Amino acid sequence: MQVFCLISHSPTRKHTVAQVYTYSRIVLRMEKKSTRLYFIDAIRTWAILMMLQGHFIDGLLDNAFRDNTDLGFSIWKYFRGITAPVFFTVSGFIFTYLLIRSPEKGFENPRVKKGIKRGLELLLIGYLLRIDLFGILNGEIYPSFYLVDVLHCIGLSILGIIAIYLLTQAKKKFVFPTVLVSVTFLLFLFEPQYHLWSYSFLPDALANYVTKTNGSIFTIFPWFGHASFGAFASIMFMRYKDSRHLYSMAITISLVVGSLLIFFSSDLFLALSRLTGIQLFADIFFNNYLFTRLGDVLLVFMVFMLFRKFMTNLTLLKVGQSTLSIYIVHFIILYGSFTGLGLYQFFSHSLSPIVVISGAIAFMIVCSYFALLYEKHKIEIKGNIAKMFKQLRSKAEPWQNFAFKLLKATFTKTKLLLLKLLGLVKN
Repeated sequence: MQVFCLISHSPTRKHTVAQVYTYSRIVLRMEKKSTRLYFIDAIRTWAILMMLQGHFIDGLLDNAFRDNTDLGFSIWKYFRGITAPVFFTVSGFIFTYLLIRSPEKGFENPRVKKGIKRGLELLLIGYLLRIDLFGILNGEIYPSFYLVDVLHCIGLSILGIIAIYLLTQAKKKFVFPTVLVSVTFLLFLFEPQYHLWSYSFLPDALANYVTKTNGSIFTIFPWFGHASFGAFASIMFMRYKDSRHLYSMAITISLVVGSLLIFFSSDLFLALSRLTGIQLFADIFFNNYLFTRLGDVLLVFMVFMLFRKFMTNLTLLKVGQSTLSIYIVHFIILYGSFTGLGLYQFFSHSLSPIVVISGAIAFMIVCSYFALLYEKHKIEIKGNIAKMFKQLRSKAEPWQNFAFKLLKATFTKTKLLLLKLLGLVKN
């Protein structure tokens, strides 16, 4: 619109084609920037900071101070339980929002290729963070390497969303969101059933994705349900993004549905159990954490949408856009990735509340600082690493050629020797 006004302006003002092109580029850039949902970045910032302090306090607070009757500890524990559901939901929301924003469909959509790459990258990083170099030097891979954590599940969730997208992209528009929200409902509904399965027929490395028996922190079921719900919410957002009442409707729906899930879902399942006699509903009633946590997620979204105009601090938004780097930094410092030497190994369950709260604040600042520092110089760092590997490869190339020739000669001699022993060739 601004470009049109510029062109149709009074003939006394002359603009060159280059000027019009420049202005149009600026307008398009501004429009593209305005489509970014900054409240989502703000939620990511909140979630990653909650994760940092949650892991720090939970890992280092002395057991003597873990009193569930204490109001402060109970509030902290409740909000800590919200962190992971929010993180998974936001991850599904952001990826799907970018996926469906592209005009291309199916495999032609560049976000499909990027998503597959991202999903596999998260799986790889998840395993790398659990490597113990001292164990490898001793010729041993510890069982903890095969445990599944949040990065593994988010990576698989991205791949799962892509799979559903590709299977439904040729169908009518309502099919994709319907399948996503159905996956959420079914995974949450039948959790009491598949939670009890032993999965003994699977190798531990695969079983760890579906059971916590061996020590996995997260499993793909039911956590994929939160990611698929986030994907569903992003489709609704994209579908009504041009509506004047988008935020007012989204805030109202989040408040109503979230409150119903928190305060009435358990009573609903109890009533269904008494009415039908189905044990599954009773099992959900006694441990209804999935539906109530989904209600918590909706209320968190509601709060951030309500105050979205105040969430424009660039530094905090950058923190929300650097969650992977922050996660890696925190894992190394707290749990001692690669070396096994982290804060957890030295101060596990030994600190007082005052010390651990002060330490958690410092921990959040340090992890965020180093992550943002890395993000600022990421291109330069990656370039230096690539350059180093290129130099190493060039230096190793003569030895590589020599080794190849040696192996080839050895293989040829061994083959001739075997043929002679079998009497297939003469001297």
